[in-house]
Amino acid sequence: MKKIIVSLKNKSTTNNGVFQGWGSSLCWWAHRIGYSPVLTKKSAEIFYSDNGLNLNIMRYNIGGGDDPTHKHITRTDSEVPGWLYFDNNSNTYSYKYDADSNQLNVLKECYKASGDDAYVEVFSNSPPYFMTKSGCSSGGKNPSRDNLREDSYEAFAEYLAHVTEYINNKLNIKVSSISPMNEPASSYWHYLSDKQEGCHFSSGKSQNKIIFETAKAIRAKGLKDVEIVASDETSTSHQITSYNKYTDEVKEIIDRISTHTYITRRSKQLGQLAKEKGFNLWMSETDWSNTLGKNSGEMGAGLWLASKIITDINDLSPSAWVIWLVIDFHISKNGFNGNKDFGMPDMSKGFWGVAVADHDNEEIILSQKYYAFGQFSRYIRPGDSIIHCDKNTLASFNNASKKLTIVTFNSSEKDIEKDFILDGFDIEFSEYKTIRTSGSLKDGELWKDLGKTSLENNTFKTKIKGYSVTTYVIE
Repeated sequence: MKKIIVSLKNKSTTNNGVFQGWGSSLCWWAHRIGYSPVLTKKSAEIFYSDNGLNLNIMRYNIGGGDDPTHKHITRTDSEVPGWLYFDNNSNTYSYKYDADSNQLNVLKECYKASGDDAYVEVFSNSPPYFMTKSGCSSGGKNPSRDNLREDSYEAFAEYLAHVTEYINNKLNIKVSSISPMNEPASSYWHYLSDKQEGCHFSSGKSQNKIIFETAKAIRAKGLKDVEIVASDETSTSHQITSYNKYTDEVKEIIDRISTHTYITRRSKQLGQLAKEKGFNLWMSETDWSNTLGKNSGEMGAGLWLASKIITDINDLSPSAWVIWLVIDFHISKNGFNGNKDFGMPDMSKGFWGVAVADHDNEEIILSQKYYAFGQFSRYIRPGDSIIHCDKNTLASFNNASKKLTIVTFNSSEKDIEKDFILDGFDIEFSEYKTIRTSGSLKDGELWKDLGKTSLENNTFKTKIKGYSVTTYVIE
């Protein structure tokens, strides 16, 4: 029997020990489904209400918008419209506030469903094409070089601030933070890419400049409560490098550091850096088409996600964890914008996202990966304090409600016995409720409530089912 110590001594100190929540970016799935009122409402219920995943963080993508003569993006969902368009009559660019109506439709519904915990961040993948050196919002002709024109830093910052102000003041959707760059030090973003928008900003001078200009433009709009975020790098190594090249002035401007964890070689070092320097840290984007557990079937992707969440939080100790897309696959006989959708993935193998949008039947198809995510997001809530346990277990404690939550997973076929020892709490817990996800969608356990069990001396022994994710809510 393995002993698991759940101790307040191992509580996270990031953001003064306050967890801010779980979320998803809205691009590209919101742009793809937002034309349908049915899919829009269902997505808000499934992902952002307390009947679903109960996510609370929405990362809205301010699209740059590409040259209208370009037709190189082949995905159906990733060509996000910009807000600025050329007006032939006035020979100037003007704002078109309904250009990105699909993503805004989803934002509105998810914001409403999330309620008081709602947290909206706006972010950019690329400036508008006419502000770039290449004339293309997918990146530069040399993807290792900066693509924002030298004379357009202020204009780009003004563009981001203008859209932020519109969402905040005109749509009455409180914007909490803005991130002007996305994976900027990477060299993925190239001219005429078939995938998405992207823009290289070199660590150092160019990143410092756009952070400074964005903060200036945001403050000029009177949006003093909108936090400035940097720099959403692809890897934790890139994030450390970029942070170390911020000037002291820019470090004073930045309210939070956000990193992606597609490459995690220096995750522990970044977590330690955040602790030493005292800055707030998010894991703001990740996912993959991986599985865990030999012959684990539909649970394989969910077990991988459970392991990924716990590993990221143990290594970084972030105050939020945000998946890239909740929907990456779409089913539609007609496709969209002349492109074909991927169709239904094999859910017994790895896949991106946690659900599939069926446009032909206006349904959202869930997965065991979705339910595995919910074992965390429904029970570890904003305002809790994260408690680090071991590589298979994560916990949180809410000091106001005195509720302790433990999430653990078993990626082996055989059941495992564990002895949980609750240490450092000034209360005697009396009982715990067990919720479990295992098996398949058709005949498995989906957030199954297994009832309450009494405990004594703040200790309980339990058997963890093979190929499962289990949550214990302890009152």
